[in-house]
Amino acid sequence: MTAQTDTTGPVTTVYKVSGMSCGHCEGAVSGEISQISGVSSVTAVASTGEVTVVSATPLDDGAVRAAVDEAGFELAGKA
Repeated sequence: MTAQTDTTGPVTTVYKVSGMSCGHCEGAVSGEISQISGVSSVTAVASTGEVTVVSATPLDDGAVRAAVDEAGFELAGKA
């Protein structure tokens, strides 16, 4: 008899966010997304509009959209 182990690691997802134009924008988006349960890392890049999120499990797109909306920006989808 063997024990089944969960071998999945962190999940990295790249989102496109429209409206970011500066470091302050990056910080606002990163700060809101980092509050989602399970998120371990967020990197936002205004010049590309990309936000890379590392989480323990795949995130609910609705939660990410709500966090981006709270920061004052629009989630355009996944990159």
